[in-house]
Amino acid sequence: MRLLVIGGSGLLGFRIAELAVKKHETFFTYNYRSAKIEGATSMKLDKTNRTDVFEAVKNVRPEVVIDTAALHNVDYCETHREEAWNINVKGTRNVAEACQRVEATMIFLSTDYVFDGTKNCYSENDHPNPLNYYARTKLEAEKIVKNMGIPYFIARPSVIYGWNPSEAAGLKSSSGKSVNYVIWALTKLRKSEEIKAVTDQYSSPTLADDLAEALLLMLPSTNHGTYHTTGKSCLNRYDFTLEIAEAFGFSSSLIKPATSDVFKQVAERPKRCCLNTNKAEQAFGKKFLGVEEGLALMKCQSKEAGW
Repeated sequence: MRLLVIGGSGLLGFRIAELAVKKHETFFTYNYRSAKIEGATSMKLDKTNRTDVFEAVKNVRPEVVIDTAALHNVDYCETHREEAWNINVKGTRNVAEACQRVEATMIFLSTDYVFDGTKNCYSENDHPNPLNYYARTKLEAEKIVKNMGIPYFIARPSVIYGWNPSEAAGLKSSSGKSVNYVIWALTKLRKSEEIKAVTDQYSSPTLADDLAEALLLMLPSTNHGTYHTTGKSCLNRYDFTLEIAEAFGFSSSLIKPATSDVFKQVAERPKRCCLNTNKAEQAFGKKFLGVEEGLALMKCQSKEAGW
């Protein structure tokens, strides 16, 4: 199958392309940071540039396009709304329309934050009610993809983490994009710096490798629609940080519990945004990992990289 990954230099996009080359003719795009994957073809692309998106998709003529590119920093989106809308909504529309022109299936990465966190666990049948601007842009993008008249999959992950050498080296990209939480926490722990982690915000952390496998299982499927694609664990950020410390052999003494009001976050977060993944597991025969299994795999990858 001919596959195009939008945002292939990011953690998730890179993992998808890296796995895809084993079975598929794989192309991927990057914007700010270039990347190389043996067996895949890369190209520079800004998804907000409508003409360039149409040209790239026309040239590749993919059967499936996986769009992972977005502005993810929740607080940054809250204070840079025009930029967030241009990337997360208009950019996604560009990709969806390009898919329509070449009759390609589109897989779009959304977020658990489309929900307001007032329910213990959400299924795909629950009504979204986003609390912050980032989530509003992602929900609007979901509607665009659904209404484009193309075969589509919408995947909703949560707190994507995984091994990323460039982030581990202390690099930070532009436009408000920050490192994934596990890398950030490990960097703090290695420096013996205290971490305050909230006890009143629950989510289902998702290993990038695990999510990439699930998305690739969608490629030959005709079970189109919206799917929850998160890790199996439902825990607050404090307990997640304790799991990180234990998995990588650090003392938990530096990890302190706190409530979200202490941080005075710009954007409101849902209190409990755990997702039920039964629909995806049944449709694609995929069992998602819990944080203990995910962190163990990430630890092996970091060791192999000599970190």
